[in-house]
Amino acid sequence: MPRPRRILVTMSSHADLGVSGKKTGTWFEEVATPYYVFTDAGFQVVFASPRGGEAPIDHLSLQAPFTTANTDRFLDDQTGMRAIRETNALATVDPHDFDALFFPGGYGLLWDLAADSRVIRMVEHALAADTPVAMVCHAPGILRDVKTPDGTPYVAGRTVTGFSNTEDDELDLSRHLLFSLQDDLTLRGANFTRSTADWQPHVVQDGPLVTGQNPASAPVIAKTLVDHLA
Repeated sequence: MPRPRRILVTMSSHADLGVSGKKTGTWFEEVATPYYVFTDAGFQVVFASPRGGEAPIDHLSLQAPFTTANTDRFLDDQTGMRAIRETNALATVDPHDFDALFFPGGYGLLWDLAADSRVIRMVEHALAADTPVAMVCHAPGILRDVKTPDGTPYVAGRTVTGFSNTEDDELDLSRHLLFSLQDDLTLRGANFTRSTADWQPHVVQDGPLVTGQNPASAPVIAKTLVDHLA
């Protein structure tokens, strides 16, 4: 009997926004909407995080105007809520058992996933094997240290997107961040693209890599990934 098609969703375990005193984590819309797009398409979704257990959700993403019908639905979904409260420790998960890797955004991952050697290696192996990897919002920051088998930056010469500097500035959070996703990917040779206006959806695919700019891109990137796997 064939195994079910599966997508691994890796969330941050980090809840502190630097030394600002603010709390962060994963952006909820970027978990909720892709979760339903994936499950409605027949995929089994498995959640993981570096530490395992409860993955912190950014409190701002639980408040209007950032909530959506899917975040409301997820809050009432006992199965979904249990899954993000009881994520698998990443060390116990074999990424080769999955058809695709998906990374929701949020600021927390700049402190853990983007510097996690296990995550970087997992992404490198997936991309080298043409396994789809989708990243939205700040998650493309993980690509900063992802390399090709010959040691060059994976993003060099590739078209990508991610949360833009002006969107960080609008939230008045740029000064609290470890690095600028947009600047670091550009420095590594990426063709960094973005929407014509902040907060508008923008998704690009370059080979097995799919990147999305912001929370509004969550439904688009999820559908793009599902279509790619069809």
